[in-house]
Amino acid sequence: MKIECVQEKLREGIKYAERITGKHMTLPVLSCLIIDASQKNNIILKATNLDLGIEVTIPAKIEETGIIAINGSIINSFIENIIGGEKGIKLEVNEGNLKIITQSGSGTIKTVPYEDFPSIPKVSTKISFLINGEHFVKGLKSVWYSSSISSIKPELSSVYIYCDGEFVVFVATDSFRLAEKKIKMKKNKDFGQILIPYKNIPEIIRTLESINDEIEVCLDKNQISFNYKGVYLISRVIDGVFPDYKQIIPKNNTTEVTVLKQDMINAMKLSNIFSDKFNQINFKINPSQRVCEIKTKNNDIGENITNLDSAITGEFVDINFNCKYIIDCFQSIDSDSICLYFNGLNKPMIIKPVSDTSFRYIVMPMNR
Repeated sequence: MKIECVQEKLREGIKYAERITGKHMTLPVLSCLIIDASQKNNIILKATNLDLGIEVTIPAKIEETGIIAINGSIINSFIENIIGGEKGIKLEVNEGNLKIITQSGSGTIKTVPYEDFPSIPKVSTKISFLINGEHFVKGLKSVWYSSSISSIKPELSSVYIYCDGEFVVFVATDSFRLAEKKIKMKKNKDFGQILIPYKNIPEIIRTLESINDEIEVCLDKNQISFNYKGVYLISRVIDGVFPDYKQIIPKNNTTEVTVLKQDMINAMKLSNIFSDKFNQINFKINPSQRVCEIKTKNNDIGENITNLDSAITGEFVDINFNCKYIIDCFQSIDSDSICLYFNGLNKPMIIKPVSDTSFRYIVMPMNR
């Protein structure tokens, strides 16, 4: 193999692919990147951890064709730290070694046999749609932290995506809290339902978050793929049924509290200092005094009471929640003010941004 390409394009492609490489004791080749120079005018960088796979196509001048496997972290570190801003970089294979040549120097890295590297599957299906990459990532970021980290129930250890009219809806729950985000689609197409594993979400986000353009999403029973300008990313999907979460969302509320988001964030941070091992905090909503009191107590540390200026309507409420669960949702709220909706003792609280119907967050109360 003997090729020449633009250093920056190679660096970006290797950075994308190296993150997907996996550590697999029985299949060490999974820690490698495949550099496929068997086509004309392009090389393809491939990586997989068996849950996720990626192919990045880069324009290149091919003098001699070939395919090699090379340790992903080593070549990524080498390319990332090359001194100088040369545009061109040459890759040559000689006696099982890859020689990387630039104007400032050269390096040699041992290759490994590539024959055991699994193929990156292609999604061959008629179910496909276009969606803005940044918008899709926003949907994932808004909810994925609410997924269960346990794999006992795979459908809960995932992000659930479905089409609802002109919206794509993203949902995640671990049964203690639930997040729902709606993203409007320019071109409506009902694609059914998708369950993407929780552990695959970070790399999907990192790969797609800089794409402020439409990406092609293809779907079949077992996989989902994302395709945009030479980057092809594929993920396993879960074959399961997400619970009918709308049944647990209260239809009415008995108490409504409107507060500034930053005031609530500061109160949660203070409360977290004094919370107990269960992260328990107490909300006491007193409409007659227009006070939202948040109290935490830890017998080993002390206690804290924060009173928030609030607009309150409805009934008196005295209820406990997990502080961490509430803190998590603020990353998904862009507005300056939030509304808290209560429905009495032992009923979930709903958190929504003011003047934004695209996001809602449901938290179950804690027993005293």
